Amino acid sequence: MKGLLLFGLAFLVLLIGFSVAFSFGGVALFYAMLTDSMDLFRMLPYRIWSLMTNITLMAVPLFILMGIILQKSGMAERLLESMGTLFGRVRGGVAVSTVVVGAILAASTGVVGASVVAMAVIALPVMLKYKYDPQLAAGTICASGTLGQIIPPSIVLIILGEVLQVPVGDLFQAAALPGLCLALIYIIYILAISFFRPSVAPALPPDKRPLFTRYGEAFKAILPPLVLIVLVLGSIFRGLATPTESAAVGVVGAVALAIVYRRFSFRMLFEAARETVKVTAMIFMILIGATAFSMVFSFTGGEEAVATFLTNLPGGEWGFLIISMLAIMLLGFFIDFVEISYIVVPILAPIAVSYGLDPVWFGILIALNLQTSFLTPPFGFSLFYLKGAAPDALTTGQIYRGVTPFILLQVAVLLAVLFAPEVFMLRGVE
Repeated sequence: MKGLLLFGLAFLVLLIGFSVAFSFGGVALFYAMLTDSMDLFRMLPYRIWSLMTNITLMAVPLFILMGIILQKSGMAERLLESMGTLFGRVRGGVAVSTVVVGAILAASTGVVGASVVAMAVIALPVMLKYKYDPQLAAGTICASGTLGQIIPPSIVLIILGEVLQVPVGDLFQAAALPGLCLALIYIIYILAISFFRPSVAPALPPDKRPLFTRYGEAFKAILPPLVLIVLVLGSIFRGLATPTESAAVGVVGAVALAIVYRRFSFRMLFEAARETVKVTAMIFMILIGATAFSMVFSFTGGEEAVATFLTNLPGGEWGFLIISMLAIMLLGFFIDFVEISYIVVPILAPIAVSYGLDPVWFGILIALNLQTSFLTPPFGFSLFYLKGAAPDALTTGQIYRGVTPFILLQVAVLLAVLFAPEVFMLRGVE
């Protein structure tokens, strides 16, 4: 009971508006002080040290740096212009181009914020100018940007690999097909709604189609990021390098692309490094707060109470899967994927093992679920990213309504992977 009250107090503090990292850590410290349990925190420095020296987690800042360098190199602009050449004659072509570019950016950067902001700045004005429905435009950009949560190299998958104690390379390989299927379903939805409602997403006028006039030039713009994707992900899938080593290769490749695009400068590199430090510090500060909270939560018996409840559900492992997925989805409305990964998933992981569930499959289900949290109001991060970069004419209500169909599509893919994993995963379920 004390553990549940602790959880409730943490959420109350979050709803008041305090920072996530300091909310969980502060609640844990406050409880320890009230109950004279400060001895618990003697172990905290050792836990923090183990996080700082974790080789797998070193991939997080490297992939973030790689993504920011690529974003500053102008790759997103070139990709959108190229895809506009390929899809410009099609109804909804700009929206389809946005999804394809979102998938390529996801596979080459894995940074959601950079993808959403880049496409909001580049693609959104084009769609609004040529009379796209604002809701469809907003939903497409938000959903496409979140593909970086499931398509490798994903920061979420790296964190889940560490929490679930499974090889990150296995998670990357298992997530590739569900991520691509999700992008394909987005495209099918856009083409279908454009076919039945032409006014929602008209084709661009012939004299207004993007800059690349020949298909060869378009493919030249697409080729460099594809090569980088093959180098980074191919080396992981083939077992030639660890995710951390591949991330380092990716950073070198991103710098090379910036040089090719004539966007490289030491100032750009410094700004990219500074932004990387900010994002990485935020993630690891949340991790430290979550670690302190989980220590106190376990001490109060909250972890045992949750485990007892989940292991006695009707339906056995299916009851556990359904309840755990619903819980993660509901939590995603209010808190970020990092907190869920470090506070909720460690409670669920041992129960999944006790049921004999494949931890890689379980990790992919969680990753798909956490991706949805980027779109769900009121605290979906993609919604904030888009609103911050969009013109004032695009209202918050339009953004919320626009993402709703894409949330339903994500839930459909989650259910498909849940009930038919052998179809949607490149790696067999054990």
